Amino acid sequence: MYQGRMITVLFVVLTFSLYAQVSKTEKRIVSAVDAHHEDALKLLEEVVNINSGSMNFDGVKKVGMVFKAKLDALGFTTKWVDGKSWGRSGHLVAEHKGKGKTLLLIGHLDTVFELASPFQQFKMINDSTMSGPGVGDMKGGDVVIIQAMQALKDAGALKDMNIIIVMTGDEELSGRPLNLARKDLIEAAKAADIALGFEDGDGNPKTGVVARRSSSGWELKVEGVPAHSSQVFTKDIGAGAIYEAARIINGFYEALSNEENLTFNPGMILGGTTVDHDKEMDGGSAYGKSNIVAKHTVVTGDIRAISPEQLKKTQEVMREVVSKHRPQTKAEISFGEGYPPLAPVEGNYELLSYFNKVSNDLGFGNVTAVNPRDAGAADISFTAPYVEMAMDGFGPGSAGGHTVNETADPRSIAIQAKRTAVLMYRLTQEKLSTGQRK
Repeated sequence: MYQGRMITVLFVVLTFSLYAQVSKTEKRIVSAVDAHHEDALKLLEEVVNINSGSMNFDGVKKVGMVFKAKLDALGFTTKWVDGKSWGRSGHLVAEHKGKGKTLLLIGHLDTVFELASPFQQFKMINDSTMSGPGVGDMKGGDVVIIQAMQALKDAGALKDMNIIIVMTGDEELSGRPLNLARKDLIEAAKAADIALGFEDGDGNPKTGVVARRSSSGWELKVEGVPAHSSQVFTKDIGAGAIYEAARIINGFYEALSNEENLTFNPGMILGGTTVDHDKEMDGGSAYGKSNIVAKHTVVTGDIRAISPEQLKKTQEVMREVVSKHRPQTKAEISFGEGYPPLAPVEGNYELLSYFNKVSNDLGFGNVTAVNPRDAGAADISFTAPYVEMAMDGFGPGSAGGHTVNETADPRSIAIQAKRTAVLMYRLTQEKLSTGQRK
């Protein structure tokens, strides 16, 4: 009997200690998340079972309409932005008017799994594992948004908050031109103070993404003088297109391979007497003979940089390498549009510290920053020039993204919703130490 009383007292002490830094409103938020957990999992099952591969325009919109209805019911003003002008389905944009700082929440509706994929259905494997297209990337993240908004409303906190939600319909395969495809997201970022992205990051809820590298393409075209191979290296014939392309690619490696957080990968090369490059498929065919000096070479690749400054410097160095032609060759390099970087600025780390404190106050432990090399490009990067703070990775714990082995932990949906909602509440209650641009 005495031992039982001691255990009860110890439990009360531990519980009090755990929530000592949590306000009454925040406790209501946490309770509301738990109350709607089963509803959240049912919502996730519903949207995962709707195919929304980026090129399935009807499916993407159908998923958008499910989330639109949920946000309408929560008091948001919502609209569907048609994506015809950038060749995709469209975006869902929702806004809730309140006061104080404006928070921008970012999700996406599409997945990499098109209608032809064999991976189409949600499945609950056990209490810690669910599978299906988008359970992690990122319909699971979208459901975290909905669950957090529901909890804030139930706790009476949503009514005073300024929130913009943008769920794009083409994150996995972006429409073109990008200035149109990301116009609504950029306009939302201009109106916001803080951006939160609900991708699953590196799949570990104990990490947050405060930096993402850029993702953009480059194309190298090289031309030489065709002739019998016995004349290669002579004054009139020179080195040929393939030798020149090899020099340039190796020059990139020698000049830039030691740059921290920078990669520049040549992913495709065609060379010979004739080259037929299919730009849409980034492939093609080449014809040549071992006894003919190559006339044409085409190389395509990507660049991933941690900051706009690093990206600019990289492009300048690559242009300089290209300009130093071998005899009787010429070459040019062009750079395509792409996703910008989310640089690891001070404000992003401050936001991580806020989130880390929330996580500890709620008993979920520390949250640390993801290595940028472990996080790909994402929509939140477009907000970088406009907000003082940005962080991604608020989605669920997951594994196997972009494959038929994609899984997520259903328990992490509630954890992320609790931490997100409490973070949002605190951010709208506290004065940020970083300066405001607006």
